[in-house]
Amino acid sequence: MSSFSVTEPSRRLKWIAGLLVVGYALVTLMPLMWIIATGFKSSSDSIAYPPKVVFEPTLEGYVNLFTVQNRASPEQLAANPPETWYEQIVHDKGMMISGPSRFGERFMNSVIIGFGSTFLSVFLGTLAAYGFSRYRVPLKDDLLFFILSTRMMPPIAVAIPIFLMFRATGLSDTHAGMILLYTAVNLSLAVWLLKGFIDEIPREYEEAALIDGYTRFQAFYKVVLPQAATGIASTAIFCLIFAWNEYAFAVLLTSGTAQTAPPFIPTIIGSSGRDWPAVSAGATLFLLPVIVFTILLRKHLLRGITFGAVRK
Repeated sequence: MSSFSVTEPSRRLKWIAGLLVVGYALVTLMPLMWIIATGFKSSSDSIAYPPKVVFEPTLEGYVNLFTVQNRASPEQLAANPPETWYEQIVHDKGMMISGPSRFGERFMNSVIIGFGSTFLSVFLGTLAAYGFSRYRVPLKDDLLFFILSTRMMPPIAVAIPIFLMFRATGLSDTHAGMILLYTAVNLSLAVWLLKGFIDEIPREYEEAALIDGYTRFQAFYKVVLPQAATGIASTAIFCLIFAWNEYAFAVLLTSGTAQTAPPFIPTIIGSSGRDWPAVSAGATLFLLPVIVFTILLRKHLLRGITFGAVRK
């Protein structure tokens, strides 16, 4: 007789599960791969019908993304021959580069605002979560529910009051204003996630540290914080994804100085309408920091999701 295990799936079920996972991954990654491929297409190939799967790759989209171009006459083109490969790409279209675009500035705004708000959210959320977890806070459950309720509110419901408040306080279209706003939105998520992680850390570790002469802050910094690293990493990823992709507040509250990449990328216009290779190139570059950040913390993310799932 062949042995049968209740907990161990059969080989056929493993194959079926594997095929389902691979199929789901392909369906999920298909739009992303299409965006990346479109960034390397020419303007004509990007709007071809039927869509071109096989095409001659070009960096025209990336050149259009990082430069501002103007139509030039044949005399102007002859008087200003291209000196670099990207000038040659623009020259072949009958245009000349007049200067750099604002994509680099908008991208750096996203980096400053996204990572700045993520750091503040995780820093303040860790302190608040530790207080809720370790101290007797009056009306703790009510306060936690109030904090969570701020996450339930749709952004459009508070868009007008926030706009008026920012305009009155001078925070409109500033990095500090956007960092504070995204921190306020992400703080509720950070507190709730981190409180669950800190609750799973035994109090006996801190008590032993206090007996050894540590202060409360030293016990928190040297005992609790290292064990909560998985939860902090997981929370940081979720906070960064929200701040990085946020669109509604960025459109309403920024227009120039602090405008981020999400509202800027759709405004990229080519000589004959929407420049889809440049839009796709911008979207591809915009995805890279979050992907790299998630890959660097992937081990902590997996451990953080499963942390506390099995109780003794």
